[in-house]
Amino acid sequence: MRTITGRTDHVVVVGAGLAGLSAALHLLGANRRVTLVERDPVPGGRAGLIERGGYRFDTGPTVLTMPHLLEEAFAAVGEKMSDRLTLHPLHPAYHARFADGSSLDIHTGAEAMETEIERFAGARDAAGYRRLRRWLHELYHAQTGRFIESNFDSPLSLLHPDLARLAVLGGFGRLQPKIARFITDERLQRVFSFQALYAGVPPARALAAYAVIAYMDTVAGVYFPEGGMHAVPTALSEAAAAAGATLLHGETVTRLERSGDRITAVVTDRQRIPCDAVVLTPDLPVAYGLLGARPRRPLALRHSPSAVVLHAGTDRTWPELAHHTISFGAAWKQTFRELTRTGRLMSDPSLLVTRPTATDPGLAPPGKHTHYVLAPCPNTAVGPSAATWKELGPRYRDSLLRELERRGLTGFEDAIDTEVLITPADWTAQGHAAGTPFSVAHTFPQTGPFRPRNLVRGTANAVLAGCGTTPGVGVPTVLISGRLAAARVTGLPGARRSAARPATATEGDRA
Repeated sequence: MRTITGRTDHVVVVGAGLAGLSAALHLLGANRRVTLVERDPVPGGRAGLIERGGYRFDTGPTVLTMPHLLEEAFAAVGEKMSDRLTLHPLHPAYHARFADGSSLDIHTGAEAMETEIERFAGARDAAGYRRLRRWLHELYHAQTGRFIESNFDSPLSLLHPDLARLAVLGGFGRLQPKIARFITDERLQRVFSFQALYAGVPPARALAAYAVIAYMDTVAGVYFPEGGMHAVPTALSEAAAAAGATLLHGETVTRLERSGDRITAVVTDRQRIPCDAVVLTPDLPVAYGLLGARPRRPLALRHSPSAVVLHAGTDRTWPELAHHTISFGAAWKQTFRELTRTGRLMSDPSLLVTRPTATDPGLAPPGKHTHYVLAPCPNTAVGPSAATWKELGPRYRDSLLRELERRGLTGFEDAIDTEVLITPADWTAQGHAAGTPFSVAHTFPQTGPFRPRNLVRGTANAVLAGCGTTPGVGVPTVLISGRLAAARVTGLPGARRSAARPATATEGDRA
């Protein structure tokens, strides 16, 4: 593994999102002095918070998996996650509803899920689920150490026995057909393949290796932090401060000073901060702009679809909603064509409705509820522009509410006390390329060693972290990206060896 040469005593981390906080903790654990610079008044980055009328709305991710990665970050500075953060396992992890009126709970426990599938689709698919679960375990363990949690110096890094193991498991085939080999019910196939959209690729075109996301969602467990998702960056930030980091909030980095190929100082709108190395976590265009360089790639980067999010504080809720409810439309392949190719808004949307107050009532005033409605939409490179969304947003909000009413959430609009609408125009204003918070898509040319590297050619002491670089998009992967960035600075693997790991196949099937 290549590492930064020369002095690395003082590292400036730009951005206090999950990647930057992870990097900071692993650097602190390796006895580096760390200054963390964040443009917002609070930590979190994409995992932000809006407080309005007594409601607390998480503005970023709502699904938390693989908490051992958080344990690693806290362990790097000698702390226990449980001392700063309380996680509640979700049972069920999701509730799925379909256009034909059917529904099922998605459990991470093997026996509970097998029973639910037999009720829903019959004994044949219940047996197929058992085989699918074993395959997901094998796929995860074939990928995690070598391909997900490793720094790549070149594509030659792939040449390892684990690559052959992954090939034997069918990881280089297509996701949708692979899932169909285990389960025949088309509705169930959606449950175990929709996660490809997190990676920005339709299930029919995604590599089967991306079923590892389904492993995280449907096997390893889904959790919710007490106090909401924003409690995660808050706790990480407090641990960093306790370990000696200097935290600078409300400061925007305007430029980097250089001497030859080394960054010598980070300049904000308030001060100049001398440094020996820098970790950059903003979206790729912002990071490359600060560095004054762009990667040389044969093809332009392709970005994932975006999303419209309606945060609604309501005076009632609906009993059919779990903490996470996936409402599938009748359309499937057509939906992905609209999102990734034609650039049209979904004609028959599949929606994620999250009700955080199902687990933590304290996120709303007494007797009230928070709902987070996420509708995938094309990014601004293939769909409506950010300027168009400023006018389109209110009309799309109304169509979403009509769709929710049509799907059984009667009186949803009338129940709203407070609301916040987020569209690609808002993501663009936050500096996210192509108006999407999901960054660069995980197409094959943008995966593993072919993804934008975390070491930057032409700069000897800068490292990238975040969802645009290795290993990719999602809460688990950005936490890993922070550790990988720290390893480029320190040459150390971090706390991963001493932290709790996901269960083996045998252990997980007892759940």
